[in-house]
Amino acid sequence: MEYRITQGGQSLMEKLGILTDAAKYDVACTSSGSDRRGDGTGIGNAVSAGICHSFSGDGRCISLLKILFTNECIYDCRYCINRRSNDVPRASFTPEEVCRLTIEFYRRNYIEGLFLSSGILYSPDHTMELLYATLYRLRKVYRFQGYIHVKAIPGADPELVRRTGFLADRMSVNLELPTAEGLRRLAPNKHRRTILAPMRQIQAGIAQNKQELMVYRHAPSFVPAGQSTQMIIGATPETDYQILSVAQSLYDRFGLKRVFYSAFVAVNQDRELPALPGGPPLLREHRLYQADWLLRFYGFRAEELLDEGKPNFNVLLDPKEDWALRHLEYFPIEVCQADYALLLRVPGIGVKSARRIVGARRNGLLRFEDLKKMGVVLKRAMYFITCAGRMLCPIRLDEDFLTGRLIGGKNGTGRERGRTEGYLPEGLLPGAGSVTYRQLSLFDDVNFGPKKEERAVRTQQAPALLRAGG
Repeated sequence: MEYRITQGGQSLMEKLGILTDAAKYDVACTSSGSDRRGDGTGIGNAVSAGICHSFSGDGRCISLLKILFTNECIYDCRYCINRRSNDVPRASFTPEEVCRLTIEFYRRNYIEGLFLSSGILYSPDHTMELLYATLYRLRKVYRFQGYIHVKAIPGADPELVRRTGFLADRMSVNLELPTAEGLRRLAPNKHRRTILAPMRQIQAGIAQNKQELMVYRHAPSFVPAGQSTQMIIGATPETDYQILSVAQSLYDRFGLKRVFYSAFVAVNQDRELPALPGGPPLLREHRLYQADWLLRFYGFRAEELLDEGKPNFNVLLDPKEDWALRHLEYFPIEVCQADYALLLRVPGIGVKSARRIVGARRNGLLRFEDLKKMGVVLKRAMYFITCAGRMLCPIRLDEDFLTGRLIGGKNGTGRERGRTEGYLPEGLLPGAGSVTYRQLSLFDDVNFGPKKEERAVRTQQAPALLRAGG
């Protein structure tokens, strides 16, 4: 088979420099999700959660060999550094070069797998054929049995996507932007229907393959680690509610393993793109990831977390805290009696700690000291729970006051309100009085603890606090 690839006289290292840098905006920092060991005839294996992640300064995951096959592209997406109209250095690998790089990096223990994406070279079919040829050579000729994540190219021949799916552990199709309107504005060459078609094909292929494996144990696996997608956040004016609703729909309709959210980075000058004077919306991206976790593991729905009346998260609170403060009618809950689903809705209680609570309370009443040992984050959970009918510290459930406490009393608002309105005596809760909190770096060498006089006062208060907490 002959491939039309322009070499341009570049060395392999020059290509590697160009195409690893071009791949840094593709998010793929996830565990493998695949549990397939090598059979002894090749090199490597892919075990569940076997991809160890380390991150470079600009956020790239460097435990996978993360590259583009080519940064040549026939499309002119306004947000993309590799768009057709940009004057940037261009390069393309050959299938053999990608195989050599993967094997050599793996043998040196630099990586545990391959993440392979690509610009669109000549056409979707031609690009997908190159990706298939690369994976086929890597699996069959080089006998590489490690983890491979590859992009499915929208608009490519479904047969090429199907063949590639039997060689990859995970496939993904980038949704690019949350709505079809955003896609029309910023990526006029791409269409929502074209993007969703390979998603649907991969979903159907995974379901069919599961049935085959039930009958034929040694049948080849089709995308065993599932599929994922990525959305750019902040390039278009969608609200958090719209974005989260799209993610909820993708999980429901296509059985995706993961939706990635990528904060928009302004790499091009274009009047259709937002200015973002404060830089990429990284905190917003973080809140969306937290909310996505609630959708996948905590039983929340997008419409519970946000709605048309409140379409965006409070970036100063994590989404579970935000939800709890707007639903104080559910709280406080009694940890010795509440069911598992309700425990998961308490800020500071995670999946593991909720399971430990349910298991431990069969043997007797729980105390706050027990909850802390189980991994409950009491500095958040203490406002929403009781143990044996008692709160750790008696407080009034007031949304404004609790917001101030959870945020940490920024600008003194929460702390001063709690003190002046008589909710709490001085020094009753962490953060009261003159004690402040901040995240330390590894290089801080400063004593931020209370002064000697304050420690003496708190020592005197301790018996009363213990009696108040039961």
